[in-house]
Amino acid sequence: MRLVIAKCSVDYIGRLTAHLAPATRLLLIKADGSISIHADDRAYKPLNWMSPPCRLEETEGLWRVVNKGGEELRITIEEILHDSSHELGIDPGLVKDGVEAHLQELLAAAPETLGSGFTLVRREYMTAIGPVDLLCRNGEGATVAVEIKRRGEIDGVEQLTRYLELLGRDPLLAPVSGIFAAQEIKPQARVLAEDRGIRCVVLDYNALRGAKKDELTLF
Repeated sequence: MRLVIAKCSVDYIGRLTAHLAPATRLLLIKADGSISIHADDRAYKPLNWMSPPCRLEETEGLWRVVNKGGEELRITIEEILHDSSHELGIDPGLVKDGVEAHLQELLAAAPETLGSGFTLVRREYMTAIGPVDLLCRNGEGATVAVEIKRRGEIDGVEQLTRYLELLGRDPLLAPVSGIFAAQEIKPQARVLAEDRGIRCVVLDYNALRGAKKDELTLF
C-alpha cells in the first residue's frame, strides 16, 4: 500500500464531472490497483476514488487514473508532503459475529430462499481480496455472489462491488451479479446497491431458523 499526502486538486471525468479545489489530502493506492482520495474528515468514506481495474500514469505534477471504461481521475499535484509504501501481506479477512455467521450457514443450506432455482456453488469462496460469503447459481445457471451482513451499510456494498469486479474477470464465472443480504439495510446502502445493479434482500433471522413461516422480503 502506498500513502501519499499532497497538496492537490482533483477532477473526475466520466459519466459525471466533479472537481475538488486545491487542498492537502491523503492519496491511498492499494495493491489491488484501487486509488482513493481522503480528507481529514468523513470517517472512512473517500472524497473520490477509482476501483480496479485501472491504471495510474504519473508525470511531473499530474497523475492520471483511468479505468477500463475510459473514466478518469486527474490529480494535479502542487506539492508532495509525504510518500511511503508498506507491504501489508495477506489479510485474514473479516471475522463475522455469531448472527452473521449463522445467517451465512442458514442461507448456504437453503440457497433457494434467495430466488427460485438458486443452488450453492461454494460457501466462503476465496478470492485474492478475501472470501465471498456465498457463490451461487441462479435458475438460469448464471453466477451470483452474495454478501451477508447483520446490518447492511455502504461499506458492505463497496465490499461486494470489489468482489463483483474481480469475479467478473474470470471467464468461467462471468457474468456475475450480486445480492446484498442483511437483516436491516440502510437507505443509503440500498440506493448505492441498486445504482450498481445489486439486488437487496432483507433477511428474517427467525424465519430462516424455522421459528416462523414468513418468507424473505425481496427488493
